[in-house]
Amino acid sequence: MKVSKKHAEKRKVTFKVRAPAAKEVIVVGDFNNWNAHEHPMKKDDEGFWKVTVPLAPGRYEYKLLIDGQWWEGITGVNSTPNSFGTLNKLLFVPERQSLVHER
Repeated sequence: MKVSKKHAEKRKVTFKVRAPAAKEVIVVGDFNNWNAHEHPMKKDDEGFWKVTVPLAPGRYEYKLLIDGQWWEGITGVNSTPNSFGTLNKLLFVPERQSLVHER
């Protein structure tokens, strides 16, 4: 029997990016219906932006919005083409454990 994402136990996923000159960083994806107001990130003293999002196990697509612009600078992460001709990053949330997704 398959458990839907809606009813599965959620895991803490921390998104983290270094952007010391940025004034605003937001993570958007299919997990928040691409809502640019739902998951703003907070900057620490070292220039890293972070936000922790509870996500059910599964596959997600996301992007970072830095100072109002889609940021394409993430490397070393699986990607998939989107309908706009750019790439969305892929995130796979495991069944158990917390996950730090860092770039």
